[in-house]
Amino acid sequence: MNPIRKQRIYALIAIIVGSILAISLIISALSKNLNLFYSPTDLLNTDLSPDTLVRAGGMVREGSIERSDNSLSIEFIVTDFKNDLKIKYSGILPDLFSEKAGVVVQGYLEKKGIFRAIEVLAKHDENYMPPEVAKLMEQSK
Repeated sequence: MNPIRKQRIYALIAIIVGSILAISLIISALSKNLNLFYSPTDLLNTDLSPDTLVRAGGMVREGSIERSDNSLSIEFIVTDFKNDLKIKYSGILPDLFSEKAGVVVQGYLEKKGIFRAIEVLAKHDENYMPPEVAKLMEQSK
């Protein structure tokens, strides 16, 4: 075989192997950072492992906020007006967090049906609602 042709074949094989490796690394990185959004109804009907990071959202039920007196722990209920989900969070809440407001929480669903939040996101202004929550609200009406 001609040495130039042999060199071109090796270069082509190296490019193909490099491309396959790059694509597999990108897919692996994207799948690890994938956060799925669930409504309380979806979470209660889905069998998730306790180590799966998910996002849940809905409206904070009126009268459900229970704050701890001696720590930053808080418990509240998020609803999609079909089912409720109890949220436990320890940390500083956004300034605009309140009852009857749209909220998205990120964390882990425990086996007892309690959601352990590691992050709480609240609306930005009086007209804002997360798109996922707005879509759920439209579906439930």
